[in-house]
Parts: sequence; structure tokens; C-alpha cells
Amino acid sequence: MKRLFSVVMTTMLIAIPVTPAFAETNPATVKERAQVLASKLLSVSGASGVQYAIMDKGSIVLSDNAGVNDKASKTPITKDTMFGIGSISKMHVSAAAMMLADANKIDIDKPLTTYIKDFKMADERYKKITPRMLMNHSSGLYGTHLPNSSLFDDNDTIVHDELLNKLQSEHLKSNPGEISVYVNDGFDLLEIMIERVSGMSYTEFLAKYISKPLNLSSTKTPLDQFDRERLAKAYFPTMDQALPIENANTLGSGGLYSTAEDLTKFADMLIGNRTDVLSKQSATMQSPEYQRGIWVSEKANAFNFGLGWDTVRLPEFDDYGITALSKGGDVVTYHGSLITIPEHNISMAVLSSGGASVFNLPFATKVLLDYLKDKGHIKEILPEKTFKPSLKVNMPSEMLSYAGLYGTRDSTINIEIKNGEIDLPAQNGGLIPAQTYVYTGDGQFKSKDGSVTVSFDKQKNGKTYVKLNAYTNNQGLGQSMMVFYAYQKLDSNPLQQTTKKVWENRNGKSYYRVDEKITSAFYLAMPMLTKKISVDMDHGYANGTKIVNENQAVNAIQIPIMAGRDVFDLNFYKEGQTEYLKIDGFSFIDEDAIQPIYEGKDSTSSIPSNGQVRWYKIDEKSANRVMNVKTPVSGGFAVYDKNGMSVNVSKITNNHSVVLPEGGMIVFGGKAGDVFKIELKNK
Repeated sequence: MKRLFSVVMTTMLIAIPVTPAFAETNPATVKERAQVLASKLLSVSGASGVQYAIMDKGSIVLSDNAGVNDKASKTPITKDTMFGIGSISKMHVSAAAMMLADANKIDIDKPLTTYIKDFKMADERYKKITPRMLMNHSSGLYGTHLPNSSLFDDNDTIVHDELLNKLQSEHLKSNPGEISVYVNDGFDLLEIMIERVSGMSYTEFLAKYISKPLNLSSTKTPLDQFDRERLAKAYFPTMDQALPIENANTLGSGGLYSTAEDLTKFADMLIGNRTDVLSKQSATMQSPEYQRGIWVSEKANAFNFGLGWDTVRLPEFDDYGITALSKGGDVVTYHGSLITIPEHNISMAVLSSGGASVFNLPFATKVLLDYLKDKGHIKEILPEKTFKPSLKVNMPSEMLSYAGLYGTRDSTINIEIKNGEIDLPAQNGGLIPAQTYVYTGDGQFKSKDGSVTVSFDKQKNGKTYVKLNAYTNNQGLGQSMMVFYAYQKLDSNPLQQTTKKVWENRNGKSYYRVDEKITSAFYLAMPMLTKKISVDMDHGYANGTKIVNENQAVNAIQIPIMAGRDVFDLNFYKEGQTEYLKIDGFSFIDEDAIQPIYEGKDSTSSIPSNGQVRWYKIDEKSANRVMNVKTPVSGGFAVYDKNGMSVNVSKITNNHSVVLPEGGMIVFGGKAGDVFKIELKNK
């Protein structure tokens, strides 16, 4: 799945110096040139290893790797090394749904309730959701139930098992079919539908109807029995040793493991070349589904959804008159990209340990274009787009009407238009920097170098959006083009004084997740476990949600593609004197309720009967002292510095002794009743 963590990591990575994509010498063969670029990919992305393969007309014509599998032993990646493929898994569950359609067991345009009888939501519009809408992201679902989805050495299916129950109390952000916004939950619902209709587990269905007939011997789920030593080792920037195996337990939306070669074989089926497995008619997953609803652009784009596909017209190939489809995937430790070119029956997959799919995709694009040229499908590689410095012109006064309050997921912004200029913060994890845009005519504002254009769109749903058309250089790996809506215009929401006072007290506070399993990969970095409340007092919004009373704020965002994904409501409640925050059915505790760790020599901490984790602050009395913990088998703990970066995660390091950093935090987790024996001593 494409996740918040990937954005965090991308933000960290953009500080890496950019060097030319190719060495001065230009190797003779595509294979040699791909190796040079693969080394570049490792250097700019921070990945430890990468594996890639090209299939042409049913034959693997390139299969190679770079980097290492094991940093300690320098063991190399091989063609049989397996990786988590993240959201590329959405193509498998979409294909499985289309196989059921082939067998006349489902109709993808009938209500989902036809096949999942107990699917219910607190919004009557849910009855209109169809399997097609799940595959093209237009269901209107809020987004993703992230908690407990990625676990180390733990294939607990709690997210799958509780999804229908969680959805029962939730609403939709838009009418089904009206607007396409990236939604992970839709593909996990497809997984459940496949299980209900087929009468077998999704893991069994995948093995029987996809992996076996296509001979995908390396395509597995966390619930399969296979040699885990085949999985690429993964690393985290602040830790030396390899991480435990990550299980992304949302199988439909992001849980599969595979290899680059297996993915190219699978892609051959997706474009209609294995009619013994998937019919030509059902292989129309590449149809332009994005055209069905509100969309940002009719042109080729980094995102224009098909059924499962992120993109059915990748712009870097559109320039050559070639239609290319792509799907990316990111979990915490693994990342991947898949591109297929139906007219030439060519597919390429790139998988990495570490890094991010935003780097894997331009790598695959460059290598594929080089291969297409080598095969004579294109005459030459076109130069990257160049831009003229922006020339500011007088702005019509009517453009001032676009100034005002705008929102996106988790934040609001007051856009001012002064002297024909607009200031916007960084976009896309920093790939587009914070900068000033100047009016250049035709309703457009441009960046100083001319590579990014900002305009305003009023769509048929009555919403006004800030539209960005941008070219980025992806750290020297190649140029990418994207068009997207970054913000939606919002109405002011004046608050009553009593309501305002309550929210003023929450402004700037952090709330800490209490129901995340201690085996979760999210414990690698505390920002993935916290929600900091940011209240726009002047306009009545909190974290981009519209405040409706003293304890509730609801989503107000309906932005297509990515900026409107994974939205949420804020619901505050109290247990005794302690305030909690609930998002998507998961709870966070108020930072004011978190006590300092006991400063005495010996103490204990126990997990309560509800199984919630225990958080502690590190104050001046305990800072810089050594904490030794006797930990139950099912338990673990994590320690963070004042910046929220992990100092020690015991389930990863197996280290139960740590020096406590001043201003940091500690969390203990495990089964209900687990007791931790804690000793503090001076260094």
C-alpha cells in the first residue's frame, strides 16, 4: 500500500545530493545501461537492494539486480529473492474479481451487498457501491484502516477480520461513482467478496486460480507456508541490523510477496495474453475508468485510474504515441513499480528493499524507453522538457475571488493572492518545494523556473480546486509529469464561544495511539503513532476537518486522486478524567494523561485488561539513565528521542537495555496482563 510512511521517507530522501543519471561512459547494451541506472537508484533512494525484469512477448529478456540482500554478509539479490509488492497487490485482487465475473459468479456493476450481505455503513449511500467502484477508487469510502496492518513476524489478520465491523459506524465522503480518490479499503473489501463468493480463503484462491496456472512460484501471501529466507532483508535508517519480516496483512490492498519475473508473467495475463486464465473481455481492466467521474485532466497523467491500475496513460510514454499502464506499491520496508505496454506485449517490474516507488517508477521508465529504442519501437529518446523562466503579467482583478480558505487531508491553508503572486507550501512529500507562483496570464500562476503551473478549477460537484501541473526530476532518475488537485476551497465555519474554547485547549496537543500491536512496523517512527491537533480557530476547522461540536469534527474534503485520500473524522471522548481521540475506530490518548516513567530504581508496568499499550514521558529525572527491562515473551517496548525517532525497538533489536534520551517517550505493549519489570540506574 502507498502509505504515510512512504511520504515521510521520501521527505528524508530528497536531501540526498543529485548527480547525473548516467556515468560519463555510455555502456553498449541495455543490460549494462540498466545496471548503471540501478546503481544510481540505490544511491538516491537509500534502497539496500533492487531487482528488476523485462518480459517481451512472453519471454524474460532482462532479469538483473543491484545492491545487496544482506548488508552484513554482502549476500547479493538474486532473481529468486522475494519482496513485498505493496499496492501492486491490488492488481491481483482486481484480476481475481474479474475471474469471478468471467465465471458469471459476480457482476461488477451490481451492488456489493449482493455478495457481502453483512456489509453495512452508517450512510445509506453505501448500498450503491459496486465492485467496479472498489477497483476504480470511486466508492466514496474514507480510505484506509491502517492500524495493525503491517506487523513484524506476525500475520495476525485482525484488520481483515474487523473491517466490516469498523465500517458499520462510518460514512462516505462522496456519492459512490462520483469521484475517484485512492482507497485501500476498497481492495480489502474485494478480498472479502472473493472469499464469500468462492467459499475459500483469498490465499487459497490466489494460489489455485492465479499462481498455479501462471506458474508464479514466488507469489505468496503472509498466510502461505514458504521459505521466509527468500525474502529480501530490509533496513531502517537509524538501525544497523536487518528488520524482522514485514507482513502487510491487508492482502487485497497490499499484502503480497513476489519477484520481478513473477510480476511480468502476471502482467502478461493482465493485458490479455493468457485467455486460459483471464478472458480478453475481463482484461479490459486497462480501460480509462477515471473518465467516469470528476477528474483533474483528460490528458495523460501520473495518475489516471483503470480497474486496479494507477495509470492507464503514463505521460512519459504518451509522448511517443505509446500507451503504457503502471501500478506502484509501498509498504514500510518494500517498494515496487510495474509498467506494461499492451501494444508491444512488453512489461517491466522493479522491486526494492528500502527506497520508494516514486524512484522505482522513473527507473523503470528510463530502462523501458531504452529497451524500446534498442528494439526499434521508437527512433530516439526525447529530451526532457525544458521551461522558460516565468514572466509576470498584470492579473485581472476577478482572479482575487479565488483567494480564501482551502483544505486538504489533515490541514487548511489561507491562500492569499497579492500583487499577482501566490505562495504555496511543499507538495508531494517535498518533490515540489515550497515556493512563490506568479501570474503569467490565461488564469495561470507559474513557479519561477516555469516547471510548475497553478490554476483554479470549478468542478461539476460545485467545488473549487487548486490545480497543479508539475514536472519533477526525481533526483536525477528522470523527469515525471503529474497533474493533480492539491486543495479544495472551503466555507468558513464560525464557532460558538464554548466550542471554540474546548478546541483551543486541544490546539497543538499530540495524541498517542493505544491500540497498535507492539509488533507493528509503525513503532519504527513515532510520527506514525501520533496525531497532532492543529486547529484553525478563525475558520472552524481542525486538521482539515469541519468542527461540528465540542467533541466532533467531520471530513470536508472531496479531492480526486491522492490529496483527498485517507480522510477521517475526529471524535473525542473521555474515560474518567482522561481524554481520548478516536479515528477510524482506533483510539489515541491525550498527551496530558501520559505520566513520566518512575524515576526510582525499580518499578513495573503492566498491560491493562483492554490490551492497550502504556506510554510514558522521559523527564529530567530519568533522562540519560540506563533502563533495563525484563520483558514478557509476548511483550515489547520502544524508546524515542525528542524528535520522535526510534532509539530502540525491542521487538526488532532484542535489546532490553537503553539509555533514555531527554524529552523522549517510552511505550510498552503486549498481551493483557503482561508485566514489565523496569530498572533505572545511572550510567
